[in-house]
Amino acid sequence: MHGEKVWDTMLGDNTYRQWTVPFSPGSHFEGTGRRVLKPGFLVRMQIWVCTVVLKRIVSNEYISIEHVGLIMDGVVDTTSDEVKKWAPSFENYTFTTKDGCTEVSVDMDINNEHKDSFEEMWPQALEFLKILSEK
Repeated sequence: MHGEKVWDTMLGDNTYRQWTVPFSPGSHFEGTGRRVLKPGFLVRMQIWVCTVVLKRIVSNEYISIEHVGLIMDGVVDTTSDEVKKWAPSFENYTFTTKDGCTEVSVDMDINNEHKDSFEEMWPQALEFLKILSEK
């Protein structure tokens, strides 16, 4: 797998919806420019929309996403006590290519309340990403 193929698979609308199923079926992102909305993530059995900011992108090599708040019923929340428990938080993805294969490393800020769940979901999601990238 080459970095560009993995990058495109990770961030393509159709394939993003597939590899993120372990986190929440129906997950997708919307938006343009530096702000992206990432609907569909489940927290405490409620559907919520997370507002994220693309902090840094190096095509085919690195992407950093900052989670800054929630959108509930059309209202952006970046200041509530619930949001302050975890925001801001980051997801950083590093793409390293060696001998024609690409490895994706994920570094994520996470509070202990959700750590076990993410440790279970990430390997599943990355396996889906691998399968999709190898097609």
